[in-house]
Formats: sequence, C-alpha cells, structure tokens
Amino acid sequence: MKNTVLFIVLPVLFLLRIPLVSFAQDGDQKPNLVVDDDKVQCPAAGFTTIQSAVNAARPGDVIRVCPGTYNEQVVISKSVHIHGDDGAVVIPTGMTPNAISIPSGNSVAAAILVQNTERVTLEGLIIDGSHNNVTTCSADLSGILYQNASGAIRHNAIRHFRLSAALSGCQSGEGIVIQAGGEASTVTVNANSVWDYQKNGITGDESGTQVNIDRNAVTGIGATSGAAQNGIQVGFGARGAVTNNSITDNVYAPCVTAAQCPANATGILIFQSDGVEVESNSVGTNQIGVAVAADSVKVDANTIFNSVALDGVFLMGNDNQVRTNQILHSDEAGVFVQGNGNRIVGNEITDTVVGIFKVSGSTGNTLANNLIHATLIPVIDPAPIRTINLAPMR
Repeated sequence: MKNTVLFIVLPVLFLLRIPLVSFAQDGDQKPNLVVDDDKVQCPAAGFTTIQSAVNAARPGDVIRVCPGTYNEQVVISKSVHIHGDDGAVVIPTGMTPNAISIPSGNSVAAAILVQNTERVTLEGLIIDGSHNNVTTCSADLSGILYQNASGAIRHNAIRHFRLSAALSGCQSGEGIVIQAGGEASTVTVNANSVWDYQKNGITGDESGTQVNIDRNAVTGIGATSGAAQNGIQVGFGARGAVTNNSITDNVYAPCVTAAQCPANATGILIFQSDGVEVESNSVGTNQIGVAVAADSVKVDANTIFNSVALDGVFLMGNDNQVRTNQILHSDEAGVFVQGNGNRIVGNEITDTVVGIFKVSGSTGNTLANNLIHATLIPVIDPAPIRTINLAPMR
C-alpha cells in the first residue's frame, strides 16, 4: 500500500509595514500624522519635527514618529497619541526652561512637557538628555513632565538626565515627573526603562496626582556623592500604586552607617502620601529598599536585597502594613519601625544585623509570623531612636 502525502498550500501574506490605527473620538476616525526628520525612512511624512505635528494635530490624533534624531523639546497641550518607531530618538540640544514646577515655583527644562490636557500617550520613544547643556542648578532638568495632565507613558527609554559633574550635587535631573496643582493628573507609567538620572527616576507628587507605576526598570547611577537619588517617589499627597518594578543602584556614598549618614538614597520612597500600595517589586542595592514616611501604606510581596548601610524596609508612620516580603541582606535592619499600629507580618528576613528594629515609644504594632535567618539580632524591641535623613525631590 502506497502512502499518500497530502500537501495543503496556504496563502502567505507578507506584511511589509504595519500602519498605525488612529484613535476614534466622538465616533470619528482621525487621520494619522507622520514625522520623519529627514524623510528617508518615511518619504511621505508630512512633518520633519514632532512639535510641528503636535501643533497640526486634532484631539485624538495618532502621531507616528519614524526612526531618526529629533533635536527638540516638545510641548503638548491636546489629547494625542505619540508612537515612536524603533530608532526614534528625542535628544534636545541646549535645553531651555519651558515650565514652572508646581510645588516649588522653580523653572523646569523638560524634554517632553504635557500640560493642562488629558489622554496623552507617549510610547516607544528614546528620550535622551545627554545634550541638555543646562549649566546651573536653577532650572530643573526632566525627561518627561506631566502637569495637570493625564494619560499613559509606556515602553519608552528615558536616559542621561544629568547635569555636568560640577553640578552633580544639584537637586535636579529626573526621568519622569507627574505633578498636579488644582487639577487632576492621572497617569499610568508602564514598562519603561529609566536610567542615568541625577535625582529621581520616576516621581508622582502633590495632591490630585494619581499614578499607577508598573513594570518599569529604574536604575540609579550607583554610589555617588552628588544628589541623593530615589528610584521611584510618590509624595506630598499623591496617591496610587507601585507594582512589579525593578529598582536598583540608588546609593549615597557619604552615608556609610546609620550613625554617619547625612542623607540617604532609596529604591522606593513614599513621603507624606497615605494609602499607597507597594507590591511585588524587586528592589536591590539601594541605601533603603522601601522607605515609608506616611500612614496606611501597604508594602507587600516585594523582594528587597542588598540594602547598603541602612534598611530593607523603613517605616516612619502609623497603620502601615509590611507583609510577605523577602528581605535579603541589609547592612542595618531588615525592617525598621517607628510609629503606631503598624503590622509586620509573614516576612522572611535573611542576613541582616537586626531583623526587626522597633523604636522605643512605638505602640500597638504587630510583629507576627516573621521568619528571621542568619541574623545577628532577630528583634530589638524597644530600640533607641535613630535619625534617618530622607531626601525627597520636590
């Protein structure tokens, strides 16, 4: 009996280019706008700068940014979706102030500024501050700044937002900043790479700001005697969640012990912002892994490792929860507690000087079901008051 082989020939579709589909608003399909700096990759592009496309856009338009180098600061005050192709690099040359910081009133030079609008998405861009040429501390340097604006920041690379070495001590140089002042700023910050910043990687500040910071990689510059860095900061009344991020290498070199620490760097800093959730992050090689100076914050299911000079988790506040975290190697405490009504439950702490350090005068705290291994002193309760100098950006 002969074997019969049946060949089924399927049509093959060759997809040469995937066009972007624009958002619909009020039932109308909006046209795409295409930007190409030299019209080589996208010869039919209608614009050679991102700003000119933004100026021409109608609310709801999608702006496609083709591969190229865009030496410009961009200001956005309408609802648009900016999508960068691979190789689309925004690298402003000679950055100048284009905004005023809401809390401080200081000038800000932002590579991309989104103000007083909603539904603005930035996606797929490389945003590079290496040619910023800012020569003083008086203008804060930022990669992306949302002010009284809402939307999404996703799948971008934000890098090199630092001043010159002579200005390394300036409290300037942030990857992403979200601020509100009288209006709401609700922003999702998702799956971005943020690195080589001077002060903060991702910041959500001020009452009215709501942030969902999820699945980002935030990498500090390592041990520095310049500005004390914070990987992710939620502060001064902002609300939201910090989840599934990787935060590393925020270390202030002059802080060598708990007793000799003029300021400190943190992986995640929650400062005067109650009710924030910090969950399922990987936080390593920072001065403090997770620092909380607030109330009713949940620090759950994080992996926190190699806290240089200080603590895995630092709590200064009331009614916070630290639960089911894995804390591996802290030069001081696995968990530091100063405040009332906090719950430290079900954590696994390995290789610290002190497992849990609870400050004298703190009352109503629950310490239960924590597993402490390879640690010199499992628990100090009560412990003497210890000064910690957090360094939030504002």
